[in-house]
Amino acid sequence: MLITSDFEIGYLLVIFSLLGVIFVGALFATLHLERWHPRLVGAVIGALIGFALIEAVPIIS
Repeated sequence: MLITSDFEIGYLLVIFSLLGVIFVGALFATLHLERWHPRLVGAVIGALIGFALIEAVPIIS
């Protein structure tokens, strides 16, 4: 994966946040785990997964 600008890193974090909102939020809503807002939890989990993937993959510039 080639990441050559800060825009690409931000773009990846936004994409993973949106995926987290969709998948984790839907899972929490289905399981009726609504102690916290499911979309907020999904966004946080998605952003953390995206950040972890960005840090795990070597950046070649």
